[in-house]
Amino acid sequence: MAAKIVVVTGSSGGIGRATAIEFAKHGWRVGLLARGIDGLEGARKDVERVGGQAMVLQADVAYHDQVEAAAARVEREWGPIDVWVNDAMSTIFCDFLHTSPEDFKRATEVTYLGAVWGTLAALRRMKPRDSGTIVQIGSALAYRSIPLQAPYCGAKSAIRGFTDSLRSELIHDKSRVHLTMVHLSAFNTPQFDWGRTCFHEQPKPLGKIFQPEVAAQGIYWAATHRRRELWVGWPAVQAILGTRVIPGFLDRMLAHKAYEGQEGKKPVSPQRRDNLYEPVPGDHGAHGRFDSKAVNWSAQLWLDTHRWVMVLAALVVILLIGVVLAV
Repeated sequence: MAAKIVVVTGSSGGIGRATAIEFAKHGWRVGLLARGIDGLEGARKDVERVGGQAMVLQADVAYHDQVEAAAARVEREWGPIDVWVNDAMSTIFCDFLHTSPEDFKRATEVTYLGAVWGTLAALRRMKPRDSGTIVQIGSALAYRSIPLQAPYCGAKSAIRGFTDSLRSELIHDKSRVHLTMVHLSAFNTPQFDWGRTCFHEQPKPLGKIFQPEVAAQGIYWAATHRRRELWVGWPAVQAILGTRVIPGFLDRMLAHKAYEGQEGKKPVSPQRRDNLYEPVPGDHGAHGRFDSKAVNWSAQLWLDTHRWVMVLAALVVILLIGVVLAV
């Protein structure tokens, strides 16, 4: 039986890199789609190191024709794509008034339109076969925006709106193509070293930090189970549910805490390069600079992907209550 095929955008580093490795560990052939050839070659070596097979697809997801060409190459050389993961993103750490229109547009094209073009390329191939899964990598910030990352928050919210619209279209057409979205907490990735910034101090994640392998495990699970959405990490759960219940309170809390919470204590180097318009040279791997603070396990993710445990626990409690009442 031939190995299944997945394409992961943004797979040269960060969560995309970890996701590519996770699929390879399960025996999948992995299409690695990103701009930076250094990171792509590093990802290829990582995939092969765990026994997988990789195809390097150098492309900029902001351009539909490049994404379409990459998808066509995968199917021409390997065969039908089973799963497509839209992970590529770009962010800007800066307040809105100091973000140039050109930079805002570019971040939106990469993060939002990149997911749209990836979905289009995958769906054009999956829908005629009536099979396949598309995974959108979202964020708690798709529900609960924070200051100083307006382009990213806006793009992630847009992906959620786009995905919900498309999901209804697929249901109407009685399509068996599965569309799912994975909403993440804060993760230890190179994003905070190569995202464009106007901060004086180095950007850092807000709140509890997880290792990218935790996200990768959730993404692989979502790709192989028919769940509408998957939330990864308690902070994501708290942000999503909190904004439904106390949005005004969170507006004010973040206005005070999210500024200092996103700035580190070391000044930004004058030689710092960002990846908004072109990749930063070198292979930066999956991890950022927060290994000492990041955790490599999420109890929430385990419980969410093992819901039978909670059902069993509830049944045990009901049984015990019944025994007590009977006595």
